[in-house]
Amino acid sequence: MTDKPTTRPARPHFSSGPCAKPPGWSPDQLDTAVLGRSHRSGLGKKRLALCIDLMREMLQLPDTHRIGIVPGSDTGAFEMAMWTMLGARPVTTLAWESFGEGWVTDAVKQLKLDPTVIRADYGDMPDLAQVDWSNDVLFTWNGTTSGVRVPNADWIPADREGLSFADATSAVFAYDIDWSKIDVATFSWQKALGGEGAHGVLILGPRAVERLESFTPDRPLPKLFRLVSKGKLTEGIFVGETINTPSMLAVEDAIVALEWAKSLGGLRGLIARTEANAAALDRIVEQRNWLGHLAADLATRSKTSVCLTVEGADADTIKRFAKLLEQEGAAFDIASYRDAPPGLRIWCGATVDTADIEALGPWLDWAREQA
Repeated sequence: MTDKPTTRPARPHFSSGPCAKPPGWSPDQLDTAVLGRSHRSGLGKKRLALCIDLMREMLQLPDTHRIGIVPGSDTGAFEMAMWTMLGARPVTTLAWESFGEGWVTDAVKQLKLDPTVIRADYGDMPDLAQVDWSNDVLFTWNGTTSGVRVPNADWIPADREGLSFADATSAVFAYDIDWSKIDVATFSWQKALGGEGAHGVLILGPRAVERLESFTPDRPLPKLFRLVSKGKLTEGIFVGETINTPSMLAVEDAIVALEWAKSLGGLRGLIARTEANAAALDRIVEQRNWLGHLAADLATRSKTSVCLTVEGADADTIKRFAKLLEQEGAAFDIASYRDAPPGLRIWCGATVDTADIEALGPWLDWAREQA
């Protein structure tokens, strides 16, 4: 029998979204002066602009790219891009996990674009050399539900004809991204920053802006998706004049997380923490013959949403496994995503402490035996 461990992770928040808050986070850190004020007041605009400026600095985003806060989390941001820009040329969609499949569904059933669909099973990556870059191309940089990511941006040609659309919600603040290869990117604060939900972030490169200003889609656009007025990009969206009313509490929370990131040295510090966490989890897996990585190829294995296989475990076993750890306060929300193969999913992004990953190992042994 495996004895119940005596040391618990100090912060057992290993959920892959919403993710752990930054270490030391407290509601007392939030600047509440703007609460109860209009987001269009001078103060409201100033705080929104600060949030945008900090994101640009932490992402090392070039001046060529605009960045705006939009409604609907990452899903809202990505669908905003799809609805407003697709249809000007053929489309290719890549899918190797559930969110990529969601974009396939949107392109096929909602927008009726008849895209080229390139798929891979959970744990695998499709052959990126198959991609025809005369098309617009949609992909997830880091598959949150499969633990598979693109290795880099080398497969995206600099002289591409189509636009690159990257759902980057589990990738930003964790990897180096070559922004010259990205025309559209989206993410939400609730992943790598441990922020609150409901808001998405939309990044547009110059080629995406050109598309918006030169192409009028033959479909109705709800107000929340409209990025152009009188044939020109609505620039206010990218300086803090949001389309709809944002939660300023969520904005202030994002500012706290971004300032924490800045205190680490910015992107380099965030990447270092993520890599240390992923390495700690790798050691746990290597020491246990009943644990494995769903993503077998190290070059395309996620360092944020790490998906693990558990030998002999079915969905019911995994539910018991995760429930036991939750009841013990040792790990929260680590069962695999509902559409993914049964297993565990452990967030290793920068807001998690490596010591907590290390403390998790013995608890996995105990929970497996109990389950």
